Amino acid sequence: MITAKIPTTTPTRGFLFNGLRKFVLLLNVKLKRLIVKTLQNNFVQYHQAVRIGQERARKSQMNLFNHAGFAMLTLTVKKSEGKFVPVGEQEFVAVVNKHEGWVTVIVDEEGYAKAQSKVLEENDAREILKKAVAAGIPEYTGKVKLV
Repeated sequence: MITAKIPTTTPTRGFLFNGLRKFVLLLNVKLKRLIVKTLQNNFVQYHQAVRIGQERARKSQMNLFNHAGFAMLTLTVKKSEGKFVPVGEQEFVAVVNKHEGWVTVIVDEEGYAKAQSKVLEENDAREILKKAVAAGIPEYTGKVKLV
């Protein structure tokens, strides 16, 4: 009886390296997909925060416009615990001394400015503050965060 001997080979370094390389390439592709999916989720969350923040800041801008005759939109998002979130809904009014002059600002509960007046003299800025407080907007006494 004749028996056929099936040749067997031991894996060579080249064979092992090629197998490992294919595994690493597959892993790398999966990691890139994971990174892209994570970035897309953060991108959507950021734009949602911007949209909500713009609505809130525009409301504050119009409110300040009613008292000052002029108001600019400032911040629409803020960073909290490493994530972008919209500025707060609550409104407070404050007067800030910038190097160009004085501005009246509407801020959220953490002091992030949502809207500001143009640069004014101190007494004009304080007059707008008085009008806003008389209209029911509480005064903010903490540190204001401007652009």
